[in-house]
Amino acid sequence: MLTHADTKVLADFTSDTNLSDWYIVNDVVMGGRSDSGIFLNGENCAVFKGYVSLENNGGFAMVKHIFDPIEIDAHSKIVMKIKGDGKRYQVRLKSQISQSHSHINYFTTTGDWQVIEIPFKDFYASFRGRRLSYPNFNADQLSEVAFLIGNKKAEEFQLKIKWIALK
Repeated sequence: MLTHADTKVLADFTSDTNLSDWYIVNDVVMGGRSDSGIFLNGENCAVFKGYVSLENNGGFAMVKHIFDPIEIDAHSKIVMKIKGDGKRYQVRLKSQISQSHSHINYFTTTGDWQVIEIPFKDFYASFRGRRLSYPNFNADQLSEVAFLIGNKKAEEFQLKIKWIALK
């Protein structure tokens, strides 16, 4: 899959991948108590893992990958190989880091390795959990990809990420 000429790889994890451009944002920025982290597990994947707490109006954990803007005109969807825990997650896109809103879509994990493909046109604009009346994602560049869990319940979670690409 990752060797096709029409594929742009955003992340392909190995045991020596540098995670310095991956950032954790938990609800503690708003007073919450959720806790999460990202690490390499030695099985050539990254693991986004933690606990979502509802205390102090909390309820989410997020990891985001920020990179120099890349042109995406030749691509129409994001594709990722992940292994989750049966829970629902958001994938979020930003065309510019300075944007206050994200474009989001959801996927549900099965507990097995999955290749999930989501067309850009299916991502809708959202800010702090509120859907915005902006067009669906139709930018010509991409600067950030993020994963968020916030299912309105206290829960442990674990999402393994093997690779993320554009197709």
